[in-house]
Amino acid sequence: MITECPVPRAETERVLLGHGAGGRLTAELLEHTVLPAFGGQEGPLEDASLLPGSKELVMSTDGFVVSPLFFPGGDIGSLAVHGTVNDLAMRGAEPVALSVALIVEEGLELGQLEAVMRSLGKAAQEAGVPVVTGDTKVVGRGAADKVFITTTGVGKLLPGLAVSAANARPGDAVLLSGPIGLHGTAVLSTREGLGFEADIASDTRPLHRLVAALAPLADRLHVLRDPTRGGLAAALNEIARDSRLAVDIDERAVPVPEPVAAACDILGLDPLHVANEGCMVAFVAPDAADEALASMRSLPEGSGAVRIGDVLPADGRPGRVTMRTAVGARRVVDMPLGELLPRIC
Repeated sequence: MITECPVPRAETERVLLGHGAGGRLTAELLEHTVLPAFGGQEGPLEDASLLPGSKELVMSTDGFVVSPLFFPGGDIGSLAVHGTVNDLAMRGAEPVALSVALIVEEGLELGQLEAVMRSLGKAAQEAGVPVVTGDTKVVGRGAADKVFITTTGVGKLLPGLAVSAANARPGDAVLLSGPIGLHGTAVLSTREGLGFEADIASDTRPLHRLVAALAPLADRLHVLRDPTRGGLAAALNEIARDSRLAVDIDERAVPVPEPVAAACDILGLDPLHVANEGCMVAFVAPDAADEALASMRSLPEGSGAVRIGDVLPADGRPGRVTMRTAVGARRVVDMPLGELLPRIC
């Protein structure tokens, strides 16, 4: 008698934390699961988009699940406002209005919720954008982690701007508005009790005024992107991919604060992969680089602006990002695979 062994059943694929990291796993989730439900997506994926039929109104939405709720330099409330304002700004839009939706876990202390909402309201007021509508839901214990926030923003395009991740051009100067790695390391240190929070605070802040300062460059300003999830590495790879060009940066020009560098060294992290919430990358025509840097440095949020690299012709390798290291070598800067620091936004 012959006994047949059952064919092993493949384990059903499941969603991982890395699918929300903004790296390659996120791209795969969008390409194979999310976008097909809407009929696909033509052109580059942007964090904000023009409303159908409109030439000036831009819309963006974002969810915030950061843990812990409060961290040095910010909290989930202010982060929700800044993140959505910045998504609009990266498409060249001035924020006009926000909506806020809360999912609150049963048992959350009302004092904590009040503190989050005060911070959110203050951040919206300081950014000059009103919260005009919203929603609140309460779920059972364990069905959420304290509070999750979804914000949707509507903005109006600044005259003369048409920025996109697909608009980089050979010869463009790559500018960075300030130091990297502060937000991700601040959140991780607070959550895990690593002790770095005494020296590191999140850089979370709105960037729309910085974009407005660059608006006079008009068609010489080609790309804006805030390097949030996946850090600077993910942002540069997305721009290089969508523009089908190559990007080359200089390691010595990228500002990494000493406490961030020390924390990343101890934890085995690449600062280029660590999330930021208050800096941006700008690709500008080479003859506009000095003017752009002067405009950025005229504002507190751009006081540390520097030129970190250039856009190169693809030369058969579109989407490639390289970095000249401090010792004179050159290495490829890959798109992060998944989530190195989960729950940071």
